[in-house]
Amino acid sequence: MPTRPFLPYADPRLHRPAAPVEAVTDAVRMIWDDMIDTMEAMPGVGLAAPQIGIMMALAVVDASTARGQAVRMANPQVLHASGQMRVHEEASPNLPGVSAPVTRPRAVTVRFLNDQGVMEDRDFVGLWATSVQHQIDHLAGRVYVDHLTPLRRKMLVARSAKLARR
Repeated sequence: MPTRPFLPYADPRLHRPAAPVEAVTDAVRMIWDDMIDTMEAMPGVGLAAPQIGIMMALAVVDASTARGQAVRMANPQVLHASGQMRVHEEASPNLPGVSAPVTRPRAVTVRFLNDQGVMEDRDFVGLWATSVQHQIDHLAGRVYVDHLTPLRRKMLVARSAKLARR
């Protein structure tokens, strides 16, 4: 499957909510396949469709050590988040060359349409939970830097833009 190019941070599509997916079709499955190939080529542990310009509420996550365990999700939503928090250094190919620590719940229960088109509730912990929440943010039109102070966000966006010009 082909890999897809990433939108730059300034693209307005990254800052708009994605459209819900009505049904899991063969076309949706092909998009997921491309997303997994693109995620693996980064390499990364998750990818949301808007990051590659597809404005559908689709995400993939694979935080496994061995790889090849990608979870395909349509319309994911957090049902429950733990009170215990976890800090993780997050990054995005839409803001290349920069990262920042973000605090998120350590565990979440997420409801989504799976690759068979069946509604599924699944628990995610640790890096899996962080990645799922990061992708859900993308689907809502938010990027990880939106969790930072305005000054820190501005500094990281400027640094990423400077690195991209090199």
